[in-house]
Amino acid sequence: MSTTAAVRRIGARKAGRRTTRRTRSIGTSGWVAIALVGLVFCCAALAPLLAPHDPNALDLSGAYQGSSGAHPLGTDASGRDLLSRLVHGSRTALIGPFLVVVVSTVLGTVLALAAVWFGGWFDQMVVRVVDAVFAFPGLLLAILATALFGSGLTAAVAALSIAYAPYIARIVRSAALRERALPYVAALRVQGVHGARIALRHILPNVGGLIVANSTLAFGFALMDLAGLSFIGLGVQPPTSDWGAMVGTGMAGVLQQRPQEALFAGALIVITVGAVNLLGDRLTERWEARS
Repeated sequence: MSTTAAVRRIGARKAGRRTTRRTRSIGTSGWVAIALVGLVFCCAALAPLLAPHDPNALDLSGAYQGSSGAHPLGTDASGRDLLSRLVHGSRTALIGPFLVVVVSTVLGTVLALAAVWFGGWFDQMVVRVVDAVFAFPGLLLAILATALFGSGLTAAVAALSIAYAPYIARIVRSAALRERALPYVAALRVQGVHGARIALRHILPNVGGLIVANSTLAFGFALMDLAGLSFIGLGVQPPTSDWGAMVGTGMAGVLQQRPQEALFAGALIVITVGAVNLLGDRLTERWEARS
């Protein structure tokens, strides 16, 4: 009998180690996504060093040039170097979604933790407000904001931050409710620990992985929404380099059988959004496995 119990304990330990290894690993696809996202961020950080030309330098005599030593990816309708504009465009393509994610995550997390801890009428009020804002399309809210306050990145980022906050709040609230029901929270309350301290020092770190995972997913959606706004002329304004705006201005080149600008910018948007979403999925799976 003791031998059987020992074998079971050894098997359980081995299974636990296998589960731990699976939990810690995000898989090959996750590492590929990390590499792609890291490459894009490196290009944005080192844009002045990597770009071979001034992204806004006009050369009307060199419009729609093909690939050459001077212009590896060719030029656009104004003779501007496409490679330089794509490299510099990574900055505006990333800074907007980053601001959206930071602001919406802070707002959503604060609302969720406050609703979970105070409960009662305050929780119900937060839930109703979150549901009302969540039902309103974020992109439509951004379009209305730019119509009221003018085109540009600031109004679009503010509107999308408000629209994305309910998404974060609903997810964090659900996880925090489960966390608050655990025995250690009751033990801390019996010891007289203040509610705000429990929420910030204990509940928040335990749901932090879920917040990071969903913020990563929100980054991809924000990048796509802001690129769409720039595409229709409501986001980043010319002559600033931006991937979404380049797809919009490159449509004229498509009609002239010069699709390089729209093609390259659109491909970068698709690759970046796909990599970020894949990374977010892997982080979510890892958090669920650990939970």
